[in-house]
Amino acid sequence: MGAVSGRLRAPKGTHDLLPPDSERFAAVEATARRVFSSYGYGEIRTPTFESTELFARSVGETTDIVHKEMYTFPDRKGRSLTLRPENTAGVVRALVEAGIQEAPRPIRLWYAGSQFRYEQPQAGRYREFRQIGVELLGVGSAAGDAEVLIMLFAFLGELGFRDLVATLNCIPRGDARAAFSRALQEHVRPRASALGDEDRRRLEENPLRLYDSKDPEAAKILEGAPATLDFLDEGARAHHLRLQELLREAGVRFVESSAIVRGLDYYTLTVFEVASERLGAQNAILGGGRYDGLVESLGGQPTPAIGFAIGEDRLVAAMEADARSPRPVFFVIPGSPADVDYALAVSGAIRALAPGSVVETDLTARGFPKGLARAAAALEKPERYAFRASSVRAVLLGADEREGERVTVKDLATGSQRSFARTALGEELGAARDR
Repeated sequence: MGAVSGRLRAPKGTHDLLPPDSERFAAVEATARRVFSSYGYGEIRTPTFESTELFARSVGETTDIVHKEMYTFPDRKGRSLTLRPENTAGVVRALVEAGIQEAPRPIRLWYAGSQFRYEQPQAGRYREFRQIGVELLGVGSAAGDAEVLIMLFAFLGELGFRDLVATLNCIPRGDARAAFSRALQEHVRPRASALGDEDRRRLEENPLRLYDSKDPEAAKILEGAPATLDFLDEGARAHHLRLQELLREAGVRFVESSAIVRGLDYYTLTVFEVASERLGAQNAILGGGRYDGLVESLGGQPTPAIGFAIGEDRLVAAMEADARSPRPVFFVIPGSPADVDYALAVSGAIRALAPGSVVETDLTARGFPKGLARAAAALEKPERYAFRASSVRAVLLGADEREGERVTVKDLATGSQRSFARTALGEELGAARDR
């Protein structure tokens, strides 16, 4: 193999996460774990790739995802595999494989991980993108829909969002869905010549997918189209009204829109998106809905279910608050290479006495001036530091400190400096917290 020419770069549509960005993502995921677990949701982790048939059967052959966005490849034995474009199908496959019919109901799960879709990259949207999602299985009533949305708003509230609104729709099911599809076709066909080839295919194969179109002409044609809410059977209408009642009682803001159908064929009844006004026209940061027929279609027992998925990249981009918890930061600076052993011992003592702190030891032993400059940068340029510092202190350990078993601590915010016996470290750290 010849030498590689030029600089290697990440593939188009992907991006690296380095500190502090990676720490911000980790903090969001930690918040998800804390909030979701408080409602009884446990984490599930599924494979990054699955059988291609799984997504064709669940997501739908006529969806954009299956039709043109999946990363599909044969393995060495010729089996068709696909990098997961969404995670609900994999979660359901895992539950069916594990014997979902034996599990206590309801089943509450959440996940975080990468998904993959071949689409044009744009702000906050990547070909490898990170999602946080929730699945609630075994509850067919509107109370399940309400719990998921209430918990979702609680999670987003923990992240500092105060300008959120859910957009709701209800997708007809069974014969009512077929009647809606026919009515939509009748509305569009007289003007179908203005559509592109892809949208004409959607019109004939799965007219609901027209709402996925990015063609402005399709949007114009859909104006005044039949509304999903006008085709609901009695049970679906009651479900939709009960959900609205529960959301009002919980203080969850919502509006209705027949244009929200979501891009996956397994949705039925409730579908929703949640938007942040900070993101402007491309403001949806998550979507979800009910998929009561998916478990059965993948070989399990009939099981009602609802869930959502959050685009984590767009979520973090939209956040004004910092999800990272403030932490005391100590820079332990040996005066010379001879002081490194003592510095390591003092660092270990600080970690034991101040759990949750960040304790960085200058292993290069470049001396006090350079060590203090690095410590000061964490205070003066916090946007570049991996962690969110509640305080920044330098622990100066030279020959005098090493030989006298002493410690000198400088508070970089105030400039105050104290020298004391190493045995008093716990007392001094406690006093510093109280000041």
